[in-house]
Amino acid sequence: MYPVIKSYFLRLLSELMAFSTIRLLIMSFILFPACALNMPDLSHEKPAPLIGEEEREKDNIQQAYAWFSMYSLAESQAKYEDAEKFLLKALENDPDSVFLNHRMALLLKKLKHYSRALIYSSRSAELDPDSFEIRILLADIYTLTGDNERAVEQYNRVLEFDPDNQRIRLLLSTILIRNSRYHEALFNLEKLLNKDPELLIAHYYRGRIYLELARYGEAEKSFREALRINQTLEPALFDLGTLYQVTSRYNDAAGIYEKLLDLYPDNSAARERLLNLYIRLDLKNKAEEQIEKIKSYSRPGEPERQALGLLYLRQGRLDESIEELNLIVSAWPNDYKSRYYLATAYREKEDFENALDHFKHIELKSEYFVNAQIQIADILEARDGSEEAISILKEAVSKKKEDHRLFLILASFYERNKEYEKAIETLEQGLNTNDSNVNLLFQLGVLFDKTGDKDSCIKKMRRILEIEPDHAEALNYIGYTYAEQGIRLDEAMDLIKKAARLKPESGYIMDSLGWVYFRKGLFDKAVTHLEKANELTPDDPTINEHLGEAYFAKKDYEKSLEYYKKALSLKHPDEESLKNKILEAERLLNKTE
Repeated sequence: MYPVIKSYFLRLLSELMAFSTIRLLIMSFILFPACALNMPDLSHEKPAPLIGEEEREKDNIQQAYAWFSMYSLAESQAKYEDAEKFLLKALENDPDSVFLNHRMALLLKKLKHYSRALIYSSRSAELDPDSFEIRILLADIYTLTGDNERAVEQYNRVLEFDPDNQRIRLLLSTILIRNSRYHEALFNLEKLLNKDPELLIAHYYRGRIYLELARYGEAEKSFREALRINQTLEPALFDLGTLYQVTSRYNDAAGIYEKLLDLYPDNSAARERLLNLYIRLDLKNKAEEQIEKIKSYSRPGEPERQALGLLYLRQGRLDESIEELNLIVSAWPNDYKSRYYLATAYREKEDFENALDHFKHIELKSEYFVNAQIQIADILEARDGSEEAISILKEAVSKKKEDHRLFLILASFYERNKEYEKAIETLEQGLNTNDSNVNLLFQLGVLFDKTGDKDSCIKKMRRILEIEPDHAEALNYIGYTYAEQGIRLDEAMDLIKKAARLKPESGYIMDSLGWVYFRKGLFDKAVTHLEKANELTPDDPTINEHLGEAYFAKKDYEKSLEYYKKALSLKHPDEESLKNKILEAERLLNKTE
């Protein structure tokens, strides 16, 4: 082989990368005629020096790519362990090669050795920070190792230089949705749709986000757009049916599920929902038709009968539910959904021993594991107190740190015991795993409020708004806190009005709006909004107390007494204060008479 210099060889190698595997093998034979297709195991030997000592650097490079050619042959034959050994030898001779580090990262990713792949991918990015391909691989590996924050950072860096890269923007959107960073996801989906208005997946993802945010009109529009592009898209049909159910449009929901089942008759979840809708709509004949369809293509004990077991459970026909689900679980012990609902049926029947037994058989790998642990803790707390329940939840948290629900439930157990410091500590541990989880942040803010730390409460709520600017509850919480303190009332008004636009049917948000008007001395407007709040949520003691306060300010003591007394009957937390208000209203009412 003729002596070559490093720059020439690297240029030649980059050209080889564009060749097919066969061309690469042919070129490697030309460059390294000693290599053969049925090569011996040379992983512990070193190729003979190609040139003299005085040219050591060039010698190392040639040695590196001699090993690389052997790696290429091994990989083409799917001998991945040999391929890894040869590539390691190549890297020993040229450790600063961007190309070799990148190829090692790709190989280790293929072998699912993600933590090691991350080492080589990170090294490639250090050596060539401007390479899109390298940053994309690094982001992919971060995603596979569960480090979503760093994956997002890498994808964003790629998009800074290549904003029209649809694949990367879609990958980024997927991660953001998975981590409940909906505002950022929507921003990226809008970018995608501006570039390609017919991008089906972007319309569908946008619908899912709006559904999660309870922005139902926008969700429906997005799902309809997805179905315009592909009218048979199963997930969009299913989620549109879900939307109609959530918004009590039961006939519309039934129509969607019927269409879905015409296209996909094996969708048991849709059939189960349709059954329940028929029962809700009192369409008994149609419900019976669905039951007979299930029975016609299944036998007792087959997974297809799960829908019947769940239907019987929802109807309170517990013995029939247990019979159906028991047969399935006996035949299919790892059908964790059937086992979970079998345990639920036993719990409804107050057979707690059987319920606990089945909940405990649901393994860590199951998607029902977390719910099962919560159920176990709930049963144990009701039966034996909270100590064992808390122990169960702490163990579950140690196994499933990525699931924020466990932190929320464990914190709620501590909160019920008035162990606020432990509750706060638990939520902060959850945020160490995912510092952008709005559910954890919100509950932590509420706890800070309960302990009197208003500043920390507001900070957490504002952090939520950084992540999700349309989070109605956080907007309302900040505004109401300011109203309670009698400060920043104009800002409070703006925040609560925005929350009310997002959730106009929330009695609590309407109460906050009325209370801001009250604090500003606008008592007529206060009464109007507080009456509306009371219509929406008639059994809340605080809303009734506020309404009593507003009528008292208007000197309508009779109405004031009515709502004060109702607040007292609803077990207002500060009975003594309320009783004093009642006495004062009675005194003034008697005085006017």
